[in-house]
Amino acid sequence: MQTPKSILLHLDSSARTAQRIKLARELAQTFDAQVTAQPCALSALMLYPFAIEAAAEVVAVMQEVDKTARDRMYQVFMTHSAGSTRLHWAEREPDGPWAFSRRALYADLLILGQRDRDDPMDGELPGDFLPSVLVQSGRPALVLPYAGPIGPIGRNVLVAWKETRESARAVTAALPWLRTAASVHVVAYGEDAQASLQRLQDYLRMQGSQNTTLHPGGDEDGDVGNKLLSLAADLGSDLLVMGCYGHSRAREWVMGGATQSILQGMTLPVLMSH
Repeated sequence: MQTPKSILLHLDSSARTAQRIKLARELAQTFDAQVTAQPCALSALMLYPFAIEAAAEVVAVMQEVDKTARDRMYQVFMTHSAGSTRLHWAEREPDGPWAFSRRALYADLLILGQRDRDDPMDGELPGDFLPSVLVQSGRPALVLPYAGPIGPIGRNVLVAWKETRESARAVTAALPWLRTAASVHVVAYGEDAQASLQRLQDYLRMQGSQNTTLHPGGDEDGDVGNKLLSLAADLGSDLLVMGCYGHSRAREWVMGGATQSILQGMTLPVLMSH
């Protein structure tokens, strides 16, 4: 895979938006890429649809709330984009967060934030925003945790491997980092783990990634997500690469066990692909 040239950045009013902007700016410089920053917050009328039938004064108040939120996001964007000509603001579209998945179809890489239910601005986004973007867009996404510092990523990478199309897509998306990483660790679980890891190592060597260490992880016992986070901590990894598993059922997003565990408990940036 060539390095990403079109990056779509998720903006909202949460405390971690500044971290996402800073990382987007760094990646744009590293990859000679362009970043589109898209506000994703729900409008006040989406949050309180009954207000549509209220008095004009109430609707005006709702519109002022939206303008205040927009201006706050714009100020954070301008501050942390630091005048970079590679970062571009896009005004919020009428359908808010749902427009992000549509715009994502035209991006090489997404930068998203893990949901923090304790953040006062958590209600700005639909509860299923993150899984719906991951599954609907089919684009690789770099998801940042809501806690802890975010330093340079891609120096010490952990790849969670499984012989599936989702894992293969994630590895392909990660190649720009894997080729330059000081160390790459690859873990797989199950009976065929050693053989599949060897096949992946051969592939990575052909792609220019030479510093690969294999970790057969034993049986896949349903706790893979927590095992991955524990291994990442032990190795000091700054990036986890993995497939994203999930589907829609009865208007609800159902994510795979490991995917759900990672989305809820991630402690480092995760590059995911569905």
